[in-house]
Amino acid sequence: MKQMLTRLALTLPVVWLVVSLVFLLIHLVPGDPVQQMLGDGATPADIGALRHQLGLDQTLGRQYLHYWNGVVHGDLGSSIRLHETVAHLIVARYPFTLALTLAALLLGLALALPAGILAAVSRGRWADQLLSVVSLFGLSVPGLALGPVLILVFSIGLGWLPVSGANAGGTASIDWHYLVLPAVAMGASLAAILTRMVRTAMLEELGQEYIRTARAKGLSEFAVVCRHALPNALVPIVTVVGLQFGALLAGAIVTEKIFSWPGMGRLVVDSIASRDYAVVQGCLLSIGLTYVLVNLMTDVVYRWVNPRMRG
Repeated sequence: MKQMLTRLALTLPVVWLVVSLVFLLIHLVPGDPVQQMLGDGATPADIGALRHQLGLDQTLGRQYLHYWNGVVHGDLGSSIRLHETVAHLIVARYPFTLALTLAALLLGLALALPAGILAAVSRGRWADQLLSVVSLFGLSVPGLALGPVLILVFSIGLGWLPVSGANAGGTASIDWHYLVLPAVAMGASLAAILTRMVRTAMLEELGQEYIRTARAKGLSEFAVVCRHALPNALVPIVTVVGLQFGALLAGAIVTEKIFSWPGMGRLVVDSIASRDYAVVQGCLLSIGLTYVLVNLMTDVVYRWVNPRMRG
């Protein structure tokens, strides 16, 4: 318990750093962001009015304090393009991004765990070699290239799955038929990474003394692998999964654009194109804080999986 409280306390500076970096984003953009928002034909009066509306006519210190005050109270500003509050846009889009990310994560785990275990127990045989080739292919093909291929084959060619969107009616719900292709595009590379990790971790555990002891006692191979070796092999896997969750969030930006998925990734891309920096700041802040929270949860799961870390 003490270690978890310490870890939680160490997370607070990370949260401060994330909020601060997101605030500095608009000030690190080359050129005048207000001029870029309004275009070259904007009058000085229009530029001054928008600068005052965004609070950019104040000192940097006052802007920083004002931004922190807004973050604490849930006020992240308003979208110039969509004429809605940023908080409302994030609340509407966040569930779609979270659902897609979790679906890709679960898909990657569902493929990687049995594949990695099979590769480890079949070390050097045809199954191990085949899975090595497949995982190498998964690592070599990014979601940016895999997404269009999936659309061409399974949507346009075979007509099995829809091309884009999250549902047929344009509502706030998610139809699993629409979730399959973007989840596969995001989860394929994760499955390849985790397959290699599971194989390596399982091979290390299967070579331990306690595994030879379990086999000498007459336990079945299934019990040796799944009840003894696998729980210990999951310890490094949990850490990798937590780190890869952030990669999935970043990959969602590209995947959502390819499949017109109505999540925050697509919202970020559209907002960057229209110079809607308040929305970009809010989305990046949400993604950053989500990553911090996931890493904190990873520590909790890590201590649950590894009893030696409890205390």
